[in-house]
Amino acid sequence: MVKVIHVQLMEGRKNYYFGSIPAIYSVLTAEDIGIKQRSLERVGLSKGGVVLNKKAIIRASELIRAKTNCKGKGFGSIEKSTK
Repeated sequence: MVKVIHVQLMEGRKNYYFGSIPAIYSVLTAEDIGIKQRSLERVGLSKGGVVLNKKAIIRASELIRAKTNCKGKGFGSIEKSTK
């Protein structure tokens, strides 16, 4: 499964989804979310930790995907008719 970090800003109630902690800081600032990158890395989000402060709620989770059959069926595949 893929790790996803959900950042919910209290002001404006905006939600963002990131694949890593550094990705958060490529879009938002420490001032925006109320915590510096180094501090967020120490919290341990991967162990179910949640950061809650006056500016944001930050939590990590796993993205759940449906299992697919990749044997020529699906997006971009072309099946040839034998008739």
